[in-house]
Amino acid sequence: MYWANFLHFYQPPTQKPFWIHKITTEAYRPILKGIKENGDAKLTLNISGILLEQLDQYGEDDVIDLIKDLLKEKRIELTGSAKYHPLLPFLPEDEVIRQIKLNEETLKNYFGDLWEPQGFFPPEMGFNCDVAKIVAKLGYKWIIVDELSFPRDKKPIDYSKLYSMEGLPAQGSGDDFYIHFRERKMSWTILSGQVGTGDLLLKGLENRLDKNEYLLTAMDGETFGHHRPGLEHLLFEIYGNRGISTILVSDLPKYFKDKVLIKPEPSTWALMDKDLEENKPFNRWIDEDNEIHKLQWELTNLALESIKKSDKKDLNYVDARSILDRALHSDQYWWASARPWWSIEMIERGAKELSNAILRMPGIDMEIKEKAKRLYKYIIFTAFDWQREGVVDALAHKEDEDIRQRTDENVPQLPKEEIDKMVANLEKELEIIVKKQEFERAAQIRDRIAELKRYGEDRH
Repeated sequence: MYWANFLHFYQPPTQKPFWIHKITTEAYRPILKGIKENGDAKLTLNISGILLEQLDQYGEDDVIDLIKDLLKEKRIELTGSAKYHPLLPFLPEDEVIRQIKLNEETLKNYFGDLWEPQGFFPPEMGFNCDVAKIVAKLGYKWIIVDELSFPRDKKPIDYSKLYSMEGLPAQGSGDDFYIHFRERKMSWTILSGQVGTGDLLLKGLENRLDKNEYLLTAMDGETFGHHRPGLEHLLFEIYGNRGISTILVSDLPKYFKDKVLIKPEPSTWALMDKDLEENKPFNRWIDEDNEIHKLQWELTNLALESIKKSDKKDLNYVDARSILDRALHSDQYWWASARPWWSIEMIERGAKELSNAILRMPGIDMEIKEKAKRLYKYIIFTAFDWQREGVVDALAHKEDEDIRQRTDENVPQLPKEEIDKMVANLEKELEIIVKKQEFERAAQIRDRIAELKRYGEDRH
């Protein structure tokens, strides 16, 4: 069996320097160092163009050097993406291409010929067939999407085969373009910290280890060490296990020759089965029942329409265009979903950037600019109303129940001895962190230990 692991590194363009430093220290740097120290480890990585610029700007450029070294050693590969992390299925084609090209320029700027574009990661794994056609047309060889994109009438996925999409162009990259599906259950099992050791993970794969199959996992890199302190050690232990061979996603066609044509369905990697049943694959970013989402997308579309009418010869156009590029990031809609994630700060920042882009656009009627100001205010006022009136709490509570139900159904019970191992490792790390007087980090590890102990008590 082969393991192709994919990690996604990203921070929104509105992120504060404090968080760039913190997440780099806790996740990005340790992950890359761990890969470098494990001679057999291979990783397919997406790092967004905006994060590369943030690392450079805030003095974390040693991480960029680590990536260069790993690229030279052929230990990692970098995928293409959209620079500012927009939800691609809801952008016009010219904007999709623009975001992809901006990202390509940034990666070429930092890595030159070390970056050889083959694979593509759509932000949030936000996928539909139109996005795949654009990506194939731009010369990419594959796109990674969620397992729930696989057509329901053809399930289950056979991970001894590769897949391509019906209706791609016969010429160019369309004739050798792959749709790679990440395996949800195993990805979730790893990122949720529900296995304590690499050995236990391999036991969970059972007889698959002896088959000519591949395991394709895909996860947020920030999970390892930042969101879940200590989880990076599990990642390294899996990589160090000799029971499974690691390969790059782009290497899959070397080992698996059978290709099946399918018509994949729209999806994201935050999707749950009930979302598909309700035909709402993108409802954490665009929900017809969410008043804030409606206002956000009204403002977004107003900005997209206005930039086309803006005077491109005016000196202010370049500035307005740049502000809009950044303002299209997906985070503002995610944090307005209250499912269960909620942040008035992120909602306000996104709306402000969209509004500022319109106000900066030359040649746009004052009526349009006043409408942008009103929409900005409506978004903020509605967000505060939701918070005061308990709407956020009600939505978050319902979503928490849905998530718990999914994890309880799909994650195997963790043996007590595995919990004890995880706790012991974290307690050792806690001692080191306290000696270094990194007390905020120590508090995070303390909370993770308490979480694991509660889990053990509940399950046993």
